[in-house]
Amino acid sequence: MSEITDVLIKALEAGGEVLMRHYAALDSIETKGSAKNLVTIADKQSEEAIKDVIWSHFPSHSILGEETGAQALRGSSDFRWIIDPLDGTTNYAHTMPLFAVSIGVEFKGEVVAGGVFNPYYKELFLAERGSGAALNGTPIRPSRNATLSQCLVVTGFPYDTPEVLQRCLSEIGKVLSHVHGVLRLGAAALDLCYVACGRLDVFWQRNLYPWDTAAGWLIVEEAGGKVTDFTGGQFSPFGNEVLATNGLVHEEFIQSFGNALR
Repeated sequence: MSEITDVLIKALEAGGEVLMRHYAALDSIETKGSAKNLVTIADKQSEEAIKDVIWSHFPSHSILGEETGAQALRGSSDFRWIIDPLDGTTNYAHTMPLFAVSIGVEFKGEVVAGGVFNPYYKELFLAERGSGAALNGTPIRPSRNATLSQCLVVTGFPYDTPEVLQRCLSEIGKVLSHVHGVLRLGAAALDLCYVACGRLDVFWQRNLYPWDTAAGWLIVEEAGGKVTDFTGGQFSPFGNEVLATNGLVHEEFIQSFGNALR
């Protein structure tokens, strides 16, 4: 695992270097699938830089990337790297410094390592399964807030139909009166990390992709938080729902809003 983690850090830093090179200097911005779903040259070049690092050390490992899909350079391996080269592209395109590179590493289908790197603030969140989670080398823990009335929570809006958007707005309205506040930061990987280190208490969202959550999920759990679907069932990065909390308010959130989220 030490070699995996060393390469993980190098890959995160390589992607982050690309993002900072293009930050506030984009000549054009494209869309994919929907007019609100942006992609930039930074997304693409970051993913290529990350793949170069991984395959230079582990040429048999496979990769699942947001921009290029599933790939394997040669051979087959039990390892797969799940890459989001730029989580928070809309923020990035508007020079809002809430964006990150996110990479989860699977072994035989289980996420065993994960890292999320915000190169603007130089914050590196890292976790290995069974070894805890850290921010820039310092161990992190979730908040100790024990009731929703003490919590600051965050959610996100999927790039989907107007009906889904209306549902999200309705959920926010229901939650807002029970908590200190509801944020929408626009980068799910960072949302998860902020729950892990206690800046936020709850994150929920639907219709995310495995590269959005694979790393952050492990970071939350290794920090001591809890991640499930909206009913408290087993979470999967390939599922449709994520609910991440400090652990102490998890059941209260499900009991209070579980029906509204389904």
